[in-house]
Amino acid sequence: MLRFIIRRVWQMIPTVFGVILITFVLFNVVGGSPATMTLGKHVSPRALEEFDEQRGFNKPLFFGGWAKTRALAAETFAQNAGAWRSGGEFIAHSGLRLTNAVTVPLAFPLQATNTYRLTLTYRLTEGAEAVFHGVEPQTLAFSKTWKTVALDFRTGAQPTATDLVVRVTGGALDLRAVQLQRGMRNPFDSQLAFYLGQLAHLDFGVSSSLNQPVSTLLKQGVGPSLMLMFPILLGEELFAIVLALGCAFYRNSLLDRSLVVIAVALMSINYLAWIVGGQFVLGQKLGWFPVWGFESWTYLVLPVIIGIISGLGGNLRFYRTIMLDEMYKDYIRTAIAKGVSKSGVLFKHVLKNAMIPIVTNVVIALPFLYTGNFLLENFFGIPGLGYLGINAINSADVDVVRALVFIGAVLFVVANLVTDLLYAWLDPRVRLE
Repeated sequence: MLRFIIRRVWQMIPTVFGVILITFVLFNVVGGSPATMTLGKHVSPRALEEFDEQRGFNKPLFFGGWAKTRALAAETFAQNAGAWRSGGEFIAHSGLRLTNAVTVPLAFPLQATNTYRLTLTYRLTEGAEAVFHGVEPQTLAFSKTWKTVALDFRTGAQPTATDLVVRVTGGALDLRAVQLQRGMRNPFDSQLAFYLGQLAHLDFGVSSSLNQPVSTLLKQGVGPSLMLMFPILLGEELFAIVLALGCAFYRNSLLDRSLVVIAVALMSINYLAWIVGGQFVLGQKLGWFPVWGFESWTYLVLPVIIGIISGLGGNLRFYRTIMLDEMYKDYIRTAIAKGVSKSGVLFKHVLKNAMIPIVTNVVIALPFLYTGNFLLENFFGIPGLGYLGINAINSADVDVVRALVFIGAVLFVVANLVTDLLYAWLDPRVRLE
């Protein structure tokens, strides 16, 4: 068994790494700028840069020697002069025209003692001279046609937003495109490496909406989620198994048909209808239960009841099918012919041989105990992980959502390993190979 566990854990590594890559692509590539989604489009470039710096979003995605910086927005001068409007003149089909000394319009000072690259697409008029002043002057080569050049420079110990100047004499310098990039000390110092480093130290970042470590928020939320979801899971399974056994033994009877009708009815009613109806009738009208908060165990009674009722129908139909399949097998008829009691047939034979699909259903549901129930926690004000997740989605809190997705995926992989081990324990015919 130990060899099997080690082999399965080894096989889990690429699966988990695949989840990490998918999560990374979804939040770092497909979703756009996390800083803009979280802080909005109207905050200062410096605030966006600080957000990216804290969370590693200002690095190359996978690897590279250069990364973008918000200190200078990339401009193509297709329609206007952008941030350069105070230093040059926009000319249609020619871009930005500079005829004197112009300070590069940085939004904020660059990092001290760091290498930067200013990429220009330009052309010079006849007799003109253009010199870029970073730490050391660099003269642009004369060109009548559009030419792209990369000017590398290194900042001093105390850079300012006015350190970079382009001086033009004897004519005009036309700019078509400008881009500023920050040099990386290590080409593999990327967003992916930063994210993997965080996960290796179990550091899930800092919540942008609550300004607290995500690991702290997870610890605070996992307790209420388990206190809510564990009774729901236990109640659902116990009621469903007992009722399914009754349906199987008294098949085609009034009891069996009535339970099938009830199960279909429970499955047909929307989950949200159970929540709203339960709060209105049992909470507001009858006043039997509180409907908001988490001050004591009494605040969990109503959401637990709603959770059990709403999930009972599907489990009952599933387990009834399993039990009926067992009831028609030869070993059951043999046991009845030998005079085995009803309880013996149900619990020693039917239930025992139906445990594998039951265990599969239960173990697969275990990872969802971690995240709780999004609707129940939000409608009842229970500060669990479901409540935390909904608030994180609404506020575009990337670190919290990413942590919930990652940990949920890991738990699901572990649950599959537990399922295989339970198969071998329940059925001697199953071998762990």
